[in-house]
Amino acid sequence: MKIYFSKYQGTGNDFVMLDNLNGYYDGLTIEQIQKACDRRFGIGADGLIKINRSYKADFEVDYYNSDGSKSFCGNGARSAVAFAETLGINVQNTTFDAIDGLHTASKTSEIVALEMKDVTSIEKLDSNYILNTGSPHYIQFVEDILSKDIVQFGKEIRYSDRFKTDGINVNLVQSTSTFDLIVNTYERGVEDETLSCGTGVTAAVLAFALNSGLNNQNTVNVKVKGGNLKVSFNRINHSEFKSIQLIGPAEFVFKGEMNV
Repeated sequence: MKIYFSKYQGTGNDFVMLDNLNGYYDGLTIEQIQKACDRRFGIGADGLIKINRSYKADFEVDYYNSDGSKSFCGNGARSAVAFAETLGINVQNTTFDAIDGLHTASKTSEIVALEMKDVTSIEKLDSNYILNTGSPHYIQFVEDILSKDIVQFGKEIRYSDRFKTDGINVNLVQSTSTFDLIVNTYERGVEDETLSCGTGVTAAVLAFALNSGLNNQNTVNVKVKGGNLKVSFNRINHSEFKSIQLIGPAEFVFKGEMNV
């Protein structure tokens, strides 16, 4: 099959985008997705996204990790909004469907603000946190983020007895001030470090709010290896968060065609 693609990235998290509004790519196989995402023999990406028609929203974001597994991806969703604009969809204020349900988003210039799902449960495990922000995340706070190998640590957690079957994303988080974090991420499905992870950044900020006692409405700045993001939220009570937004750039890289 020949695919006609656009490549987008959101703070270094990169994605192959396919216009599937006419259903042309409905039959795309897991093997073909893996080939497209391969960084040596394919286009190279952390994931692949099909923009599908939706009967309950403006469009559907159909996301696949580079290994072909499915999940929700915050930076992928933000990048999908930017790509959807090129397909003639009005994304100044838009609603799209995803694996975890409906989301709203808005795009201004290169910045996309994405509303994430409410979080009502956070598990504390010793001094670490486990929560789901569209994908599951394991959060550990460190004083010096450069002193710990995120890939080695990520594999230890992801392939531990508790998580080896379904997998979990792993984040190391360093606080540099009351409203500034540095986050490194190991992603399941990619099985390596990624330069950014939207659901991971969101999870890190919410765990930080719980850990440091931030209440009510706040915005936290996050530095990742691929750039800078913001997460705003309203903390309702101990572990309930609403009005969560992931905010940052989503940019076109290049387009082309490939036989997969």
